[in-house]
Amino acid sequence: MLRLSLFFTAVSLFNSQLHADLVINGSSTSSPAVQTTTASSNYKPNNNFQSCIAGLRSQAISAGVTSSNYDLYTRNLTPDYSVIDKLNYQPEFSTPIWDYLSGLVDDERVAKGREMLKQHQNVLQRVSSSYGVPAETVVAVWGVESNFGDISGKYPLLQALGTLSCEGRRQAYFRGEFFATMRILQRGDLRQEQMVGSWAGAFGHTQFMPSTYEELAVDFDGDGRRDLVSSTADALASTANFLKKRGWQTGMPWGFEVKVPSGMSISGESRRNKKALSYWSGQGLTRVDGRPLLQGNLTSATPAGLMAPSGPNGPVFLVFKNFDAIYSYNAAESYALAIAHLSDRLQGAGPIQTAWPTPDPGTSRAERREIQNFLLKRGYDIGAADGLIGDKTRQAIRTEQTRLGLAPSGRAGQQILKAFREETARMMLQ
Repeated sequence: MLRLSLFFTAVSLFNSQLHADLVINGSSTSSPAVQTTTASSNYKPNNNFQSCIAGLRSQAISAGVTSSNYDLYTRNLTPDYSVIDKLNYQPEFSTPIWDYLSGLVDDERVAKGREMLKQHQNVLQRVSSSYGVPAETVVAVWGVESNFGDISGKYPLLQALGTLSCEGRRQAYFRGEFFATMRILQRGDLRQEQMVGSWAGAFGHTQFMPSTYEELAVDFDGDGRRDLVSSTADALASTANFLKKRGWQTGMPWGFEVKVPSGMSISGESRRNKKALSYWSGQGLTRVDGRPLLQGNLTSATPAGLMAPSGPNGPVFLVFKNFDAIYSYNAAESYALAIAHLSDRLQGAGPIQTAWPTPDPGTSRAERREIQNFLLKRGYDIGAADGLIGDKTRQAIRTEQTRLGLAPSGRAGQQILKAFREETARMMLQ
């Protein structure tokens, strides 16, 4: 999801749940008819919604929304306090990076991404030529943000952003997005029924926030409208335009996995603490396959930061300015690494080579569905086997882990998958 720079960190926290609940899951979420309905919520509002909306009218007019359009867009608008629940949600389970990446960059998404590269080859060639961003990187963003357009969210933006403008934290920010949504409608780029997205306001194939849509969306198909909802060409080009404006360097890599010499301390190193590539070579770093760091357009003066997302015992990466450009799309290093790694996989590279420092590696979406199917057969009420590991699935896994003599972590990792497979095999032999 795209953020204005002043809000990158705060809003990326808001939207990390969207990846956990929708994209890692990988199942489609159909867009409902745009009608203002109030979802179930335990939230007790602090303000009268209609009075708040009426009070925002002068601010909206000052922000460029005509009085008649403001009245039109807010007529019969009702709140959806479930978005405040999302805003305030504190997950009981923190997703380790090996789980995050295994769900976002799995064989299913790589295969689908390669299909998209072929299907949209002509458009992507034009996009890459126009903005200098590789097609694989653009498609990787598309895959992670909406599973290639399958997942766009279910919340009518005027309703969600109107509610967030009147209740909860960061109301001033969401008011800006509320007014930006109205300006988009006012210009005729999109229709109201198309403005459906995440609970926090991101929408379209590559999940732009409305204000960033205004700033960076482009009309690439030449129909006179910037349409990131129904025009794949506009969405892909707008994504490339975003990355270019955030500093993408054509012909340069985002980074690569490296091998750190035994005994070398990497304490204090980070993505931000960049040093010349010559420094890292002098320290004895090589690419993970043993090749020297300097390849392609890199020079000894190219600045690079050392990033170890799981500590010194896990995979370590040298990252360049292009990684920072990806990071700006959603300010989280795990997110940026997922985009970067998926782009590599789409270009034919293999998985990350160094093992993650865990005895229980992550599972793909297909493997998570397999775990859920086992739980369903055991009689657990966890909903559909959709690959989404929510609280009910984790509780069922804990119960099964206890029964099987495993530590009750609630994780849908390789250990519980192996145990389920072995038990299934034994039952088949009986």
